[in-house]
Amino acid sequence: MITATQITGLILAGGRAQRMGGVDKGLIPFHGKPLIESAIKRLKPQVESILINANRNITKYSHYGYPVIMDETPDFSGPLAGFSVALKHCNTPYLLTCPCDSPLLPTDLAEQMAAEIEAKDLDLVYASSKEDGKVWAQPVFCLMRSNLRDSLELFLSKGDLKIDRWFKELRSGTVVFENAQAFANVNTPDELEALEKISQ
Repeated sequence: MITATQITGLILAGGRAQRMGGVDKGLIPFHGKPLIESAIKRLKPQVESILINANRNITKYSHYGYPVIMDETPDFSGPLAGFSVALKHCNTPYLLTCPCDSPLLPTDLAEQMAAEIEAKDLDLVYASSKEDGKVWAQPVFCLMRSNLRDSLELFLSKGDLKIDRWFKELRSGTVVFENAQAFANVNTPDELEALEKISQ
């Protein structure tokens, strides 16, 4: 059985946040505290240690006491660039990833995904949410084996940044979470306001 001590958590805070006017999403106030604090609070009990992937405001993020790692590829290359650098710093058999702007992420994310990865002997498991009878992939929430580093580097070296295409090259699966709000993220000021209301 996979336990929290075998998992490193990665919080992705390296994006450009163009729909939020380019502000650094992890530092936007949510109930008066930077958004990333909600992600840290929910992720911390599920993992052995945390890494933060950020490409700006490094000093502010480092105040949380966790290693802050920057993409090695230029120009905000997306979540796979964050995965790649995190796999180089990951000292546990598994890496669990989540974005900095989903403050209601499931408190049993690691537990559910670990059960699936073990039961089916997979390389990687990503989350999906159920909304209005449809299942939506939430690919930036995933649990992967840390030995996927070479596979990801090879994929990125071809110039491809599409997360679902990399997943297709692996033995991957998904876990469907019933609470769609757990994956709600903040892309606009209106979404921020709506999220604050449902999470009071």
